[in-house]
Amino acid sequence: MPIANSQQPLLGKRVVVGRTRAQAGALSAELRVRGAEVIEIPFIAIREPASWEPLDEALRRCGEYDWLILTSANGVNVLLERLAKLDIPVSDLASLKIAAIGPATAKAIESHGLNVEVVPKEYVAEAVVESLKARVEGKRVLLVRAKVARDVIPNELSRAGALVEVREAYETITPPESREQLRAALSSATQRPHVIAFTSSSTARSFVELIGAEFAHSGVLEGVALASIGPVTTATLEELRLPVAIRAKEYTIPGLAAAIVEHYCTSHAAWPQPGAGT
Repeated sequence: MPIANSQQPLLGKRVVVGRTRAQAGALSAELRVRGAEVIEIPFIAIREPASWEPLDEALRRCGEYDWLILTSANGVNVLLERLAKLDIPVSDLASLKIAAIGPATAKAIESHGLNVEVVPKEYVAEAVVESLKARVEGKRVLLVRAKVARDVIPNELSRAGALVEVREAYETITPPESREQLRAALSSATQRPHVIAFTSSSTARSFVELIGAEFAHSGVLEGVALASIGPVTTATLEELRLPVAIRAKEYTIPGLAAAIVEHYCTSHAAWPQPGAGT
């Protein structure tokens, strides 16, 4: 096995990134530059909502809202695609105050010339609520998000006096084609991962759906460190009875990569050897 060093602390370590190749780029790059072998197996896939009409209807009257809240870069991308499809200029959103759940979402918005008013210090729904609840009484709020999502933001902002409208931009599904690849990696003596990185609650739930709960709890994950991007993802993994070994301190892709590095660099124990021949 190659010997890790300060420049490449993850040399010889295999990390499964549960995102599509198009979305895995940032995390994969962060890990590869640190020496890791990255295995990209999408735990979720993105597909269109059953109908575009609810979102399109809201966008046609976007000037009626006071706030726009976006909770993922995926949501930003879909929003901009629908604006283009409807021939609505992006500048029509300039009159709205915009809140983004984290820096990646904010960057996606700002790259199109829009100003982001609020990015909470912690990149979770509860922090969005904390940042906005004193500012939204009597205000109309458009929340653009995935089909299946926690209702913390609409429920709490409604309690704060906001008029919240939720519009679905996409939904996440479990790609069945990943099942065989994931099971094969976990069962392999030579390709078994040292780390599996989870970037959302949906990736955690889909992971168990892909490999099956019985298989997940059969000991197949023994010696594999599960890495979580944030507290909501961690809570979901623990709910699924999957112990979390690595927790990002900053709830971002760079923060997750840094936590994986720190896990090994600060450990006095031997590097995990999850399979013969590794």
